[in-house]
Amino acid sequence: MLLDLVGVVYDGDIPIAGAVAAVERLRKAGLPVRFVSNTTRSPRHRIIAQLAALDVEVADEELLTPARAAIEWLRRHGRQPHLLVHRDLETEFTGLGGGKGRAVVVGDAGEAFDHASLNRAFRELVAGADFLALATNRTFRDADGQLSLDAGAFVAALEFASGRSPVVLGKPSPDFFHSALADLNCPAADAVMVGDDAESDVAGSLRAGLGAALLVRTGKYRPGDETRFDPAPTAVVDDLAAATDWILKARRNAL
Repeated sequence: MLLDLVGVVYDGDIPIAGAVAAVERLRKAGLPVRFVSNTTRSPRHRIIAQLAALDVEVADEELLTPARAAIEWLRRHGRQPHLLVHRDLETEFTGLGGGKGRAVVVGDAGEAFDHASLNRAFRELVAGADFLALATNRTFRDADGQLSLDAGAFVAALEFASGRSPVVLGKPSPDFFHSALADLNCPAADAVMVGDDAESDVAGSLRAGLGAALLVRTGKYRPGDETRFDPAPTAVVDDLAAATDWILKARRNAL
């Protein structure tokens, strides 16, 4: 069981109605849960603390973020990062100096996305640095409840200017979903993804081979999202509580 966080479990510091109880129902049913977030502004310790404040206890190994995937990639390939990320995320990459090459790492840098920072990243790419995108989401639901530009637009700008394609480390990368399932002893075909992003969460997980993907009508969801991307959701439900009903019913029917 893979669950997105922002827009599924909570919005800002407020839990979505019924979401905390839904997570508890899944756990009590014996279903292993992994939280898979494309959030690239908050370090993982802050995400875990935020969930704890909502009465959702999450162990470190239960949370997968693009930053963690990037750190593993940098270590595996011996690269030193050139960061174009939110300043709150920079501490996640401490201690990664001394690699034999460089890699541009792009996340949601927020107000740090300006011509100077983008141009520095562009010049690194032209000089031969590897290109890592923490995520390529188009939008996210901002604190004011409206949609805002996410990192995908800036990744696309660097890709266009440099002629280089990035390694995408977060959703919808198949490797990201498979990594989340790796220690669950759960074949992809038996796994279910629940998310509010029809492109990255739903279509991405289905392309990765997951058996089902549920789109919730919370968070960034907008009417008609379910028809905009292929593959289409297995089901569209009101929220995580309704998704849990769907999952538990499907499990009972399979027994």
